[in-house]
Amino acid sequence: MTKASPHLPDAHKVPSVDQLDRLRAVTPMYDAVIDEVDGRRIRVGGTWLTDFASCNYLGFDLDEEIITAGERAVRRWGTHPGWSRLLGSPRLYPDIEQRLTDLLGAPDTLVLPTITHIHLSVLPALVGSGAVFVEAGAHKTIYDGGSYARGLGAQLHRWHADDPDELVRLLRSADASHPRVVCLDGVNSMTGNIPDLPTLAKICREWGALLYVDDAHGFGVIGERSDGATTPYGTRGNAVVRHCSETYDDVVLVGGFSKAYSALLAFVAVPTALKERLKLAAPPYLYSGPSPVHSLAAVLAGFDVNETRGDQLRHTLHRLTARVLAHLRSLGVHTPNRDQTPVIELPLAPGQDLADVARLLWQRGVYVTLAAYPLVPRGQVGFRVQLTSAHTDEQVDHLTTVLTELDGRGALRRALA
Repeated sequence: MTKASPHLPDAHKVPSVDQLDRLRAVTPMYDAVIDEVDGRRIRVGGTWLTDFASCNYLGFDLDEEIITAGERAVRRWGTHPGWSRLLGSPRLYPDIEQRLTDLLGAPDTLVLPTITHIHLSVLPALVGSGAVFVEAGAHKTIYDGGSYARGLGAQLHRWHADDPDELVRLLRSADASHPRVVCLDGVNSMTGNIPDLPTLAKICREWGALLYVDDAHGFGVIGERSDGATTPYGTRGNAVVRHCSETYDDVVLVGGFSKAYSALLAFVAVPTALKERLKLAAPPYLYSGPSPVHSLAAVLAGFDVNETRGDQLRHTLHRLTARVLAHLRSLGVHTPNRDQTPVIELPLAPGQDLADVARLLWQRGVYVTLAAYPLVPRGQVGFRVQLTSAHTDEQVDHLTTVLTELDGRGALRRALA
């Protein structure tokens, strides 16, 4: 029998991964190997499931126009650029940044491989030896970036989006002679809710702080509001700043193409002078390998599809999401989702075992994102359902039937009266 390395801790001796390790052992919904994809159906071994864990919100991963554009680009550029961005960028990069800047209505943009790269490189560069304030419900990768900044000399604080006065108190106590950066999610990665961005932006401007917003789940889904909008999402999918009718003054927007646009690429929207500084201060621009050519081409083709069919896809996405939310309301089941975005969190009722719920979902052919501790606080353990425009009404019918069964077993938390 192979012995564990003395230099590596056993999973059961590391509290932060103990529950995850247990779930990985008892449910195939973690660490799965997906053998085949057919639309929003996936095959794991001999089991076919409907995929409600996909974040490909607009269905661009299955779009023939985008797939074909990627194939053409690979024929022209090869599979992968051979340089870091500081050495040389294929023409695809500046074309993306120009079109993205126009779509967002931002001063300028810089694209890097992933949002995690951005949080771990751009955030420490922005805060320096100042103070970073991470909202308590923000994605853990933001907190990781703040922790790295702390290791480089910054102060790290937590605050709660439902208590703006707490943020004011923290900003008041911080040294105003050093940078102060306030971080939060746009569309929250678990609740699907949209923050009160105008209030928070006003506070940051009054106290001379920079507001840093990660809209990974909002970009491509929510956008500017107009009289012609047919859903609460707005139009164009140009992210939370435009959705909230805010400006980019003292606001840094971070987003990714890996969800709605189904391509490996991310961006930060900043003034041009700051963009040029980040080219020298952000290690992924200096050293990292770039995104694959197919992803770069998929982003450019995605802009075209977004312009011609994006609002139609968002209309379908909202319609399917609204069906699920209406069904949950009819059952009296709690979900924190109040903004009708396609991220639907379902916390379990007290005393319920996530492993048992995962087992039933698997048996019924429903694949979801399990939200286990420590990925979420203990009181929020449950699972997350994500809708996409590529789902069918029949698949949503099946999902609601399974949710009804779970509710009948007392597995789902009840909504407050």
